[in-house]
Amino acid sequence: MDLKQKKIDKYIIKKFILTFFIALLLIIGIVILFDISEKINKFVENKAPLRAVIFDYYVNFIPYFMNMFSPLFVFITVIFFTSRMAANSEIIAILSCGVSYKRMLRPYMISAALIAILSLGLSLWIIPRSNVQRVQFETRYVKKKNPFSSYNVHYQIDPGKFVYVESFSTWNNTAYDFTLEDIEDNKLVKKISAETAVWDSTFGGWRLQKYFIREYSEGGMQDRVRTGNQLDTVLNLTVTDFYRNKKTVETLPIRQLNKLIKTQKMRGDSNVMYAQIEKHTRYALPFSAFILTIMGVCLSSRKRRGGIGLNIGIGIALSFTYILFLRFSQMFVYSGALPPLIALWLPNVIFAIVAAFLYSRASK
Repeated sequence: MDLKQKKIDKYIIKKFILTFFIALLLIIGIVILFDISEKINKFVENKAPLRAVIFDYYVNFIPYFMNMFSPLFVFITVIFFTSRMAANSEIIAILSCGVSYKRMLRPYMISAALIAILSLGLSLWIIPRSNVQRVQFETRYVKKKNPFSSYNVHYQIDPGKFVYVESFSTWNNTAYDFTLEDIEDNKLVKKISAETAVWDSTFGGWRLQKYFIREYSEGGMQDRVRTGNQLDTVLNLTVTDFYRNKKTVETLPIRQLNKLIKTQKMRGDSNVMYAQIEKHTRYALPFSAFILTIMGVCLSSRKRRGGIGLNIGIGIALSFTYILFLRFSQMFVYSGALPPLIALWLPNVIFAIVAAFLYSRASK
């Protein structure tokens, strides 16, 4: 029996992995064709070089797309080849040999683990690096860049140091209506105001134009006031901090992403939700391979009158429901209804309950 079970394990694992990558190649090919037809006018209008289109965009687009829709690929894969096995009475033959339903799931879970590890590796390290070129290409050739990337920015750059900027222009790396406040023991001790603060990469700091400095004293009777046309200053704030958004967090490997979250939390930066959503999505998405694999096996391991077509239809519907639910759960974070950890793992929890229910019915 042991030898038979090992053969069955190898057979199912081979079927799972092979079908997964075939489905992957076919769907990616179709998606690329649709994407080209949608963006071809943008490429031509913005004079995107063919080499950049192929190597900067589509070569980096493939792993991004593959990972984003991995739940769909996993579910369709399991539904397709398990339905065929059931139609050919292979599932019945396996179970009639004394193999329990739980034991039959083992090779499925091994395959799901391999795909989950691959997805996790892509999410944490490979895709963020490839996204750098993809996002840069999209910014330059596909989407027009707003010259003002930030408005009404409030940051705590260090304990007791607060920065306020009315607007920041990415066109000339300039912050308008700049204010820096020093607070000690809940008291304002120093305030620097400037019409503009221009980023100067030569010394890695800000050049304040038409500045006003006020150092507050006890009682306000001996305040020191200074003004001038230009003042160079180095702060724990760089020009890249104004470029952080939900696109740029996609380009950060996990260590840098964690560092950014820590910094943004300290600063009270509202954009921290983009980094938190990205982080928890990277972990939640690979885990879905286990849940959707169990659901796929339970739904397709028995013969149905509708055949493989009906099972595939159910699989596509449920996998798209999962992906939409995962995207919709981000709205709970944006609205402040749920913390990112709970919101992004909620689809996995709900689908895990559904998977447990389907398993309890299928194994009887």
